[in-house]
Amino acid sequence: MKDEKDLNPSASVIIPVYNGAETITQLTERLLKVLPDLFADYEIILVDDCSPDDSWNVIKSLQTANPDTVRVIHLARNYGQHNATLCGIRAARYEICITMDDDLQHPPEQLPLLVSELEKGYDVVYAVPKKMPHSWWRNLGSKMTKIILGKIMGIPIREIGAFRVFKTYLRNAFADYRSPEVYIDPLLAWGTKNFSHVYVEEDKREIGESNYSFAKLVKASLLILTGYSTAPLRFASMLGFLFMLFGFAVLIYVLIVTFSLGSTPGFPFLASIISIFAGVQLFTLGIIGEYLARVYDRASDRPPYVIRESVDRYQKENENE
Repeated sequence: MKDEKDLNPSASVIIPVYNGAETITQLTERLLKVLPDLFADYEIILVDDCSPDDSWNVIKSLQTANPDTVRVIHLARNYGQHNATLCGIRAARYEICITMDDDLQHPPEQLPLLVSELEKGYDVVYAVPKKMPHSWWRNLGSKMTKIILGKIMGIPIREIGAFRVFKTYLRNAFADYRSPEVYIDPLLAWGTKNFSHVYVEEDKREIGESNYSFAKLVKASLLILTGYSTAPLRFASMLGFLFMLFGFAVLIYVLIVTFSLGSTPGFPFLASIISIFAGVQLFTLGIIGEYLARVYDRASDRPPYVIRESVDRYQKENENE
């Protein structure tokens, strides 16, 4: 173990838990072996996203066995991975936040690489797997999401993922954020552009299956685009302008043909032009509709999560006072 003077000040490890009853104990035990060599003070925050399995009882047992280092939070219902992660970030007490999945694909033993990169002066460091552990179609959906998010938010493409280390003060950038649709990476980009990444070995998932299907990844991309960027609106405006020019060109063509031949032949041609323009209009209305949905979600003031119960030593100390 390093001398205490050589350790980083403090860190909070945040793990959203969903159907993790069979994996979270092993992950916590591995973290408790790695963290003392990295930080003088640390805590592990386990956020149960209302799992249907026995995750809550398992993580409560972990808290009982490790009262000084493990904190547990139980959400009122299933809100989603990013919502649960946001809950943990807001509950963090230490200077550095570490987020990771509960499925053992993110090895705690790789944390020294991320922390070492953060010490170079970066605000956020992502762990990029050297080899994608999922099936080709799942990897394709993941890459699509990362490409879109990276382009929109100005984050390098390969630096996005759930295994990340960042400085806790960045949460001040989204302290007042209230929306049921939460994605952590755009929120971090609100506070900094100082990102980096390191390549790590990720393990294959041995227990359970990923909750992210290709369809969910595409939906996530759409929500990121319309929830954190105006790029689709600009695209719709540009598309409308281009088709206005196209329509003007068609008008000139029709006038030329009319004056030269006396009439404009080709009903299929006119019908196809009308169909194209109608399709563009409906597409543009769809984009506007997505933005109206995001505005409705924000205006309805639905919280990103509701805490049913939390257990930690600080809470117990306050109860004893």
